Amino acid sequence: MSASEPKRAQRACPVGEAHCPWLDELDTLHRRLDRLSQEVRTDALTGLYNYRHFRETLEQELERSRRQGTPVSLVMADLDHFKRFNDRWGHEAGNTVLVAVAACLRRAVRRIDSVCRYGGEELAVILPGAPLGLAVQVAERLRREVAGLGVPFEGEVLRVTLSLGVAVFPAKGVEDAEALVQRADAELYRAKEAGRDRVAHPPLIEVAPESQVTPEEKRALFE
Repeated sequence: MSASEPKRAQRACPVGEAHCPWLDELDTLHRRLDRLSQEVRTDALTGLYNYRHFRETLEQELERSRRQGTPVSLVMADLDHFKRFNDRWGHEAGNTVLVAVAACLRRAVRRIDSVCRYGGEELAVILPGAPLGLAVQVAERLRREVAGLGVPFEGEVLRVTLSLGVAVFPAKGVEDAEALVQRADAELYRAKEAGRDRVAHPPLIEVAPESQVTPEEKRALFE
């Protein structure tokens, strides 16, 4: 028996023991690793997923889409006139509003959707399995929720609006993640050019009218 074998034997936990220090230590390490992994992928201010998580998740969902033949929609959103808002109220107020908007968006989507802070006041929502028509409905609901949000701050109630652009994969000219982001960004720009506080999207030419959307599709998207 080597010198290391008795040490390994000492670390073995008796069968049936309710308490084992080695297993407790291993469990603690696993929890620390999970927490660190979450921190690496999460925006410190808003608690949303960060840009790194956004890119990785979008690539994964597009690969899943290619294998399974299901769509993936992307919503790019931006707080309207946010620089002007910060100039008037200050950056602390701006951060408070960002946190409130982030929480609002998280509440308004499914657990399988990914709400991410893309950068600054720009946000992104990945909607796996959602065709364009339903994604537009979700984007419109997000717009209404934010428009109706009142954020208390130092005796005031602050309000902001959101402009959103929607795109779907697969679609003509949208063959990869970069093209999908560019298409959604272009739609977001159109929403801002058209007056802000609105949703812009490609034509819904091939999308069934709402009356033809199945109850299962609605439940999958809105519950």
